[in-house]
Amino acid sequence: MRKLSAVIITHNEARNIKRCIASLQEVADEIVVVDSFSTDATPSICKGLGVQFHQREWKGYSKQKNYGNGLASNDWILSIDADEALSEDLRNSILFEKTHSKGFNYSFNRLTNYCGKWIRHCGWYPDTKIRMFDRKENDWRGDVHEKLTVDPSTVKKLKGDLLHYSYHSISDHVLRTDRYSTLGANEMFDAGKKASLFKILFNPWLKFNRMYFLQMGFLDGLSGLTISVVTAYGTFLKYVKLRFLIQNQH
Repeated sequence: MRKLSAVIITHNEARNIKRCIASLQEVADEIVVVDSFSTDATPSICKGLGVQFHQREWKGYSKQKNYGNGLASNDWILSIDADEALSEDLRNSILFEKTHSKGFNYSFNRLTNYCGKWIRHCGWYPDTKIRMFDRKENDWRGDVHEKLTVDPSTVKKLKGDLLHYSYHSISDHVLRTDRYSTLGANEMFDAGKKASLFKILFNPWLKFNRMYFLQMGFLDGLSGLTISVVTAYGTFLKYVKLRFLIQNQH
């Protein structure tokens, strides 16, 4: 049976981390947590559950995850966020691959829970993610929406969902949207992107219509409307922050 290391990065994840670790215990041969000095109960919870617990100053998503991969004992890595958990079907799929496969890079669908409701539209599902991979051949790149350097032809999709317990309140969503828009604006600025008045006005409108109508967010009821509006607001913030960065660079 092939051995699998699960790697999690954390910061103040006391609300989620126990559920995440519990879902991994049947399938992972070791669980590595890289914590960026949480001030809540995250460290004590992790230590109480017997994982390999390390603390490191925050360096960005990709650098933090790659550091965790380097601490693992096995080359086959399952990367999972603290607010995620494996469904029973996905656990069974991984166990089957550990026994019967010589190894692939693996993807699976992610199903998101938004303020207590599972979201199946808005472009949020199936939200396929590549999360199991050989660390000798792949690593993480990018600071905002980090991605693995995986050859798509090597990826096998597994049955089952990665359960994502994303936002526990509307306020949580709005606050994180503001933070991510800053990261996104900085990344676009570094890449030399521009933010015309047209983009500031049109792109949020386009984002809302795509999510709510084309991706049928309306079928998710009030949650779908809220997600579409807040995401459009995040698009507006990203472009207007980029505009200010450009104006203030001189």
